[in-house]
Amino acid sequence: MKTGYKIRPAVTGDLESILLIYNQGIEDRIATLEEEKKDLEYMRAWFNSHTGRFAVMVAEKDDEVVGWASLNPYSSRCAYAGVAELSIYIRRDQRGKGIGTLLLQEIEQVAIHQAFNKIVLFTFPFNQLGQGLYRKNGYREVGVFKNQGKLDGKFVDVMIMEKVF
Repeated sequence: MKTGYKIRPAVTGDLESILLIYNQGIEDRIATLEEEKKDLEYMRAWFNSHTGRFAVMVAEKDDEVVGWASLNPYSSRCAYAGVAELSIYIRRDQRGKGIGTLLLQEIEQVAIHQAFNKIVLFTFPFNQLGQGLYRKNGYREVGVFKNQGKLDGKFVDVMIMEKVF
């Protein structure tokens, strides 16, 4: 592990930092189709829905949360019980420093332990930093959904990537 970073399960005391980092991702328009910043009530409900197999991990440096990753339900259909959807967000001033790799490697181990056989993720085709992280760690591009959603009133494409264990 890179010196100075610690990866651990998230706790409710991390929610303000998780919220800050998520809102940066919303503001920067590079990681989500969400347009409106979220509040602590939203984040608390989100966190409370991540129980059992659906873990949230955080990266800490100097006792500050600098990034987080989560395993999210992909589908409620039982046929997809082995598939988790992935989210990773890194604090703006910490991007590109290897934190994403540390979080990804740890959350993959959690996924395997929780009997997931595959992780899927959705990213914007223009998010080269994110795609580099995923490709470097064995994820492959499955395809691109054209006009998958709207961001700031304009249709955007969304790429799906996967890793099978």
